[in-house]
Amino acid sequence: MYNKAIELINILNDNGYESYIVGGFVRDKLIGKESSDIDICTSATPKEIMELFDIATSTENQYGAVTVIYKNYKYDVTTFRKEMKYEGNRKPVKIKYIKNFKKDLLRRDFTINTLCIDKDEKVIDLLNVRKDLDNKLIRTVGNPRYRIYEDSLRILRAIRFSAILDFEIEEKTKYYLTKYSYLLKTLSYQRKKDELNKMFLSLNKEKGRELLVNLKLCKDLDIPKLKDIDLCDDLIGIWAQLEVDNIYPFTKLEKEQMSEIRALMKENIYDAYTIYKYGLYVTTVVTDIKNIDRKKINNIYSKLPILSSKDIKIKPIEISKILNRNPGSYLKDIMKDIEKEIVRNNLDNDYEKIKEYIINKY
Repeated sequence: MYNKAIELINILNDNGYESYIVGGFVRDKLIGKESSDIDICTSATPKEIMELFDIATSTENQYGAVTVIYKNYKYDVTTFRKEMKYEGNRKPVKIKYIKNFKKDLLRRDFTINTLCIDKDEKVIDLLNVRKDLDNKLIRTVGNPRYRIYEDSLRILRAIRFSAILDFEIEEKTKYYLTKYSYLLKTLSYQRKKDELNKMFLSLNKEKGRELLVNLKLCKDLDIPKLKDIDLCDDLIGIWAQLEVDNIYPFTKLEKEQMSEIRALMKENIYDAYTIYKYGLYVTTVVTDIKNIDRKKINNIYSKLPILSSKDIKIKPIEISKILNRNPGSYLKDIMKDIEKEIVRNNLDNDYEKIKEYIINKY
């Protein structure tokens, strides 16, 4: 993908357009971190990009980015621009295409995201910020007072970069993350969730949590329980403990799983029927949260005589005939009783044995 990106910017350069690989890919490449997301910036306008790469349908968005498919790889190619004014502490009201690459870099969020690679694969550092990358420091481009205020998402991006890259946040930048924390309330819950997910998936998520707690950001993110939960390896497990599924966006299935995780945390996880009822996924998540030996749980699960009520060797209609009664709601209770007895190995899953159990008990 990288080699094809170099080919792409060479094409742009050969046609008279200044072009570079910019941002996160360059940052990650320089610190030896793998990345498959390559952004390209250029002096070519969206219209010129589309004409050059024969893009019939416009993919330009309001910020001047065109998606270019080059030799089966997808690249976002963005025109050098200046952002005139922000609204809602999030997005620029309008942009202006420019030809000055340095001015384009000056609009970006953090210094470590302004390093570039040119057509000859040479690293370009127009803002003289390579020292921040070498010192593992996250610093805003320009005054953090304005950078953070104009786009509140940068508060969470700073935390995320610090956690994922294991970098420190420059003190002045850190100060304004707290000062403008109230702006997090203006962010959509989806954007907040996206950033928090990336942090929660990081191997260094404890550092992310420490920053969110110490910088007093949890209240404005509506996650006050963050400091007290177990940061397990499962996203749903983390969100279940935060208990914000009525605020943050989740699918119906995810909400059901979170509800089950919270319920199981109050039950005896070593009980065979409990493991059977909640299933291996939910049980495994709770096992990790409670720091229980997963092998014990897997061993119990592997020995379950049935995995579903469909596996029971008798049907409700057969029970009604055995009892010489008309079908009714009572059958559900009897089936549940049989299910529990089989799962707990008190009753063999055999038609004749189940029939005998029914006759003796009911």
